[in-house]
Amino acid sequence: MIRSVVVLFIGVIGTLPAWGLARPEVTFKVFQFPPNLIPRIDGKADDWAMVPDSYAIGMDQLENTEAPGGHGVNRDPKDLDVKVKVGWVKGLNRLYFLYEAYNRKWCCSRPDLHNDIFEVVADGDLSGGPLIDIYHRDVWTPEAVGALNVIDPRLSRWDAYHSFQGVQAQNYHIFTPAEDNDWAMDWGCAQYTKDFPYANHAYNYSFKPGEGGKLILEFYITLFDYAGCDGSQRAVESVLTENKLIGVSWAAIKYQSADSNQREFWNLSHVQTFFGNASELVGFRLMPLEPQYRKPIAAHWTDKIVDVDRGVVAFQDQSEGEITSWKWSFGDGATSTEQNPIHQYAPKPGRYGNYTVILDVSGPAGASRLVKVWQIHVK
Repeated sequence: MIRSVVVLFIGVIGTLPAWGLARPEVTFKVFQFPPNLIPRIDGKADDWAMVPDSYAIGMDQLENTEAPGGHGVNRDPKDLDVKVKVGWVKGLNRLYFLYEAYNRKWCCSRPDLHNDIFEVVADGDLSGGPLIDIYHRDVWTPEAVGALNVIDPRLSRWDAYHSFQGVQAQNYHIFTPAEDNDWAMDWGCAQYTKDFPYANHAYNYSFKPGEGGKLILEFYITLFDYAGCDGSQRAVESVLTENKLIGVSWAAIKYQSADSNQREFWNLSHVQTFFGNASELVGFRLMPLEPQYRKPIAAHWTDKIVDVDRGVVAFQDQSEGEITSWKWSFGDGATSTEQNPIHQYAPKPGRYGNYTVILDVSGPAGASRLVKVWQIHVK
């Protein structure tokens, strides 16, 4: 009985719409890397030279929301200077980051969160809402953290916690740099989200704790619609597609020293609590390839078997460029000039049929062909 209630609770919370994003007047861009130029995670910036400066996000976009008396605008590049670029690759549900920062005095020696941090929150499906327990009003009472206000009294505290943790977004506290600490702390119980293959990282720096200098941090994270406490086997990745809007924000957290509690919280959202509420993130657009990396025309297609017993297959054209004509050859003698045809293969009693399908496309830029050998397997 309890388990069925928990599943329902997950479904309801997981489909809550975003209540809006912070800074609606601005949309940042995520650079699309061609699949043959995916960044190496080696702590070097050379892979990112192809990313135009228009994608870079610097200190001018950040506000210190822990400044006394207000956010303030006291940005001093001699004290802290940050530049971030974000990328993606079509077909991979990852965000790639290049974080370049100069800090006058790096705090990175303590075995706790009292270190300089690059905090990143990502919401791949814009579900919005609270992503950590202290902001989840359906589970915690507003009077005191830890006092449980369970919707259904049949739920245990642990089941209630599991029902929303990791549903709305993921929060990564990334140590800049990590000396003896793990490279990141995932806020919550889904610690696998910071481990390979869901994430990877590399640093490049030469300073020691307490010294100044430049840090290069290169990493990727996988975006999840659901990353629950019950392990990666049930996790659901966010599907990233061109022109999709996602929610992202970050903060460069700088401590005065290892012994001081004084810190600066330079964040992109301009809202202090973005780290626990995905509705306070900022909009990022997954951009198409830049023109110089696109082919003028390129045939491409996918298929889906609609009914394996009857041999019905749906084909979808995904060709690049301006296309004015299509010709499909289905491998059984039949053809079609539709853009997205549905074809039924005649049965072959006693065995499966293997069919080679060809798509020819043409347009103002020329012609292109894509052959997939033995792509279709039906009765």
